[in-house]
Amino acid sequence: MQKSILLSAIKKAVKEGRVRITDHADEEMAKDKRTYNEVKETISKGVVIESYADDKPFPSCLVYGRHEGKHIHAVCAYSEEDKIMVLITVYIPDADKWINYKKRKKVKG
Repeated sequence: MQKSILLSAIKKAVKEGRVRITDHADEEMAKDKRTYNEVKETISKGVVIESYADDKPFPSCLVYGRHEGKHIHAVCAYSEEDKIMVLITVYIPDADKWINYKKRKKVKG
């Protein structure tokens, strides 16, 4: 699935409430003091910065967005069969590991 098609399907599923939040994503949101509504807004306005087409059981992607000035990354998968978005994890990206929060810095060594 192309990343633009994947993101479109993810955004539509989020808008329509067809979402499954993994326990890991729920824990990470709590740790970073983020609510699902903040993450939902981030995804609905976000852009795909990495695509993981071969992920199993569903293709997934890393979505970048912002909420109230905070940079947020969300790893989202999409089940074509079930027509649901699976929120795998959410986190505040580390500025030391990202260029403009959108491109991974190369690891030295």
